Amino acid sequence: MTIQPEQALENKLIEQLEGLKYQRVNIKDEADLLANMKAQLEKHNGVSLSQKEFAKVVNHLSKGSVFDKAKTLRDKYALEKEDGTVAYIEFLNIDHWCQNLFQVTNQVTMEGKYKNRYDVTLLMNGIPVVQIELKRRGIELKEAFNQVKRYQKHSFGASAGLFQYIQFYVISNGVNTKYFSNQKRESFKNTFYWSDKENKVITNLEQFANEFLEPCHMSKMICKYVVINETMKGLMILRPYQFYAVEAIIERVKNSTKNGYIWHTTGSGKTLTSFKAAQILTKLPQIHKVVFVVDRKDLDFQTAKEYNSFQKDSVSSTDNTNILVKQFSDDTPLIVTTIQKLNTAISKKRYTSRMEHQKDKKIVFIFDECHRSQFGETHERIKDWFQEAQMFGFTGTPIFADNATKNELGKRTTKDLFEECLHKYVITDAIKDENVLKFSIEYVGRYREKEGSNNEIDIEVEDIDTKELLESPERLRKIVDYIAVNHDRKTHGKRFTAAFCVSSVKSLIFYYELLKAAKNEGKHNLKVATIFSYNPNEDDNASDGMIGEEVSVVEEAAAVYGLDKHSREKLDEFIDDYNQMFGSKYSTKDSKSFYDYYNDISKRVKAGQVDILLVVNMFLTGFDSKKLNTLYVDKNLKYHGLIQAFSRTNRTLDETKSQGNIVCFRNLKKATDDAIALFSNKDAKEVILMEPYENYVEKFREALEKMKQIAPTVDSVNDLRSEEEEFEFVKAFRELLRLKNVLSGFADFDENEIGIDPQEFEDYKSKYLDIHDKVRNDREKEKVSILNDVDFELELIHRDEVNVAYILKLLAKLKEEKPEDQEKRKKEIIDAISGDAQLRSKKELIEKFIQENLPEIEDVEQIDDAFESFWNAERSKALELLAKEESLNEGLLHSAIDNYLFTERKPINTEVMEMIEGEKPKLKERRTTINRIIDRMVDFVDTFIGGMGE
Repeated sequence: MTIQPEQALENKLIEQLEGLKYQRVNIKDEADLLANMKAQLEKHNGVSLSQKEFAKVVNHLSKGSVFDKAKTLRDKYALEKEDGTVAYIEFLNIDHWCQNLFQVTNQVTMEGKYKNRYDVTLLMNGIPVVQIELKRRGIELKEAFNQVKRYQKHSFGASAGLFQYIQFYVISNGVNTKYFSNQKRESFKNTFYWSDKENKVITNLEQFANEFLEPCHMSKMICKYVVINETMKGLMILRPYQFYAVEAIIERVKNSTKNGYIWHTTGSGKTLTSFKAAQILTKLPQIHKVVFVVDRKDLDFQTAKEYNSFQKDSVSSTDNTNILVKQFSDDTPLIVTTIQKLNTAISKKRYTSRMEHQKDKKIVFIFDECHRSQFGETHERIKDWFQEAQMFGFTGTPIFADNATKNELGKRTTKDLFEECLHKYVITDAIKDENVLKFSIEYVGRYREKEGSNNEIDIEVEDIDTKELLESPERLRKIVDYIAVNHDRKTHGKRFTAAFCVSSVKSLIFYYELLKAAKNEGKHNLKVATIFSYNPNEDDNASDGMIGEEVSVVEEAAAVYGLDKHSREKLDEFIDDYNQMFGSKYSTKDSKSFYDYYNDISKRVKAGQVDILLVVNMFLTGFDSKKLNTLYVDKNLKYHGLIQAFSRTNRTLDETKSQGNIVCFRNLKKATDDAIALFSNKDAKEVILMEPYENYVEKFREALEKMKQIAPTVDSVNDLRSEEEEFEFVKAFRELLRLKNVLSGFADFDENEIGIDPQEFEDYKSKYLDIHDKVRNDREKEKVSILNDVDFELELIHRDEVNVAYILKLLAKLKEEKPEDQEKRKKEIIDAISGDAQLRSKKELIEKFIQENLPEIEDVEQIDDAFESFWNAERSKALELLAKEESLNEGLLHSAIDNYLFTERKPINTEVMEMIEGEKPKLKERRTTINRIIDRMVDFVDTFIGGMGE
């Protein structure tokens, strides 16, 4: 059976798109693209444009970044015509998206840094808005993704930069098809399959084209469901379940007065979904206001910030109830507030007279995380006051009869409050779609019964649950020792962070002091932070395992002032430790300082600057941090409380973060099984939980055997005769890296039982990196290689502990070795450098230091200073050489590098041109010269600044 070639796949797709009413148009290059765009814009706008007038339009369209152009696309351009009149040129009909002009073309050639030819392009009104890249069946989909990233870098911005108007990409090998927004920093983790309303994934290209690329749907996605994110200055596009949820809410509001709720699992992007629903609802003429209701001030602030990141100044959060009441009367279309302030506005006499006229207004309320504080009298009061209101809830963990708790109104479920579930996307769906990660759960601790007992066997931790044992100092010390030993492994060398949830404030204080003592004893060097507040039900034996709401940081300092004197003094002591660690000045002296402390901890955990966050209830719900991958648990949890807490760990980030690690020191086995069954189904454990350690060892051995069939020895990698053979080796070794990454997170991991010697593995890794370097060094040549689009997933190789500071420690040991052992030690150091992706750029310089400088150093204590002097001198020489060879102003070059380090943004073309002294490069040579200079600047930073350590 012959494999369908890429060209046949492309031809079939174009034929299908023509059947969907796209007009086929032949566009070879930019000149054809511009000529076609002129004709299409004239037709769409009902105007005639002279060449001079069209040149103004092109000049307007060519300005700015992808982010700027997304805004330009959605605006009208006031064109001053040659006769003095003004014509408003519309590039996209946003409100009536089906009334745009749709075309399809293929094999458009653009020349930037390299000449690239694109597969299939969809145009609206002559402007390219969707790019489809195809690979033949059997080729990894990731190759198509990497090809798009290469085009973004090399040619999409060429000349007028019209391909920067692409709103989203489609990649397919016929069997698998995904889409993703036009964003430079997008990773393959943020590519999505389309699906139907029941979350059944559509992977086949033919079906995807019929469902997703149908002109009206495609343009609807662009006009309504692409979000311009103001904070990250990039585009986002909704995933299918987000799309269906928003559509369901809009449909409900337009055609009924019923309420409803959305069940989308924790971590699936409910804020973006709710924002889109709210944004569209505010534009409906029958809607007076949309009010987004949260239940804590931190979420009020955070949600408003996120909403405003999606659309600048789109919402106004409320600092106090008086402002909230005013917003109900003014022209604020979208309000974010807390349920506490909303309750005050309709129950306190000083506000009710001003709120009276809102009773009969059509107001839509959207409740965030409606599994929490929506089940008491407050909800009933809101519903009674706003008689024409429609209410919609968002939750990752609904309240059912099984997990409902009693309040003043009895047991109530999410359905009791919000009626029908309008769309469901549960944790099994999200894991299957790779939108969240699986959980790896380890139960740690064995307790032998005392001598004299009839039972002589060890009892697993899940069989133990007595208060005396759980609170014994000896047990808590053993847990702290376990964490000190295993934390680096769980967090991949502290690349990620952890939370540690405990049963009570009393236990938290004990744990914090044990962790601090262990640090002082040199058992660990972890940055531990903590925060807690008063809750009458904090004590574990009084809790229901559901994670009760901490008394809110919103209500002045009541949360802290409710603590007993001892606990509050301890909290201030712990905050002092935090202040010393980060140079801050927080305290519990007033509510603002405490609230600022809360926000600072939140930012630092998200940034990965805190190693362990020790909490009772805080941060276990409603807190998202991609860098948090581990949760230590010494607390009873069940049902939605358990799923919410566990879900702090399973946000996707990169290839290294392969699962959320849960380390249980308590009897949570049955509670976990029950929670998974309640929020998905009884057979969901296999989808949600990682396989046992032994299974991954077996998978590693199988993958190792496969790799050794390609390259039986390290040296045999040198004998691979073609790029195809190198490609097979890269894929095989990459699979080993992935599996070793998973294995290294298990406490049982032993490098000696996986079938390959650690040194041999490192040697294979060096060969793998050699191939990567060869591909990277070919970038100056216009060379088509199947290796160009391979993702080497270098994040699986980088190890934080292997940096220049670490190498200097090895050099100090080298000086102390006997002369006969020094050559062996030198080789080990060079191997360590070669095996780390970040250090390879420094290899030549470090070898030079070892050969020329190290023999002259007598005192080991002087190595650091000598290396620093050597490094600074080499860095200055390299900078001078770069400036000389490229004729650059050294001062401007230095400033550009400093700016790149600060902003992580490469210099733009005009900045590079300003650096060039003397004769500027000719127009034809300009782009090549600019790209070469930028690449050399990035190489300079990688070599002399990145990966240095402390």
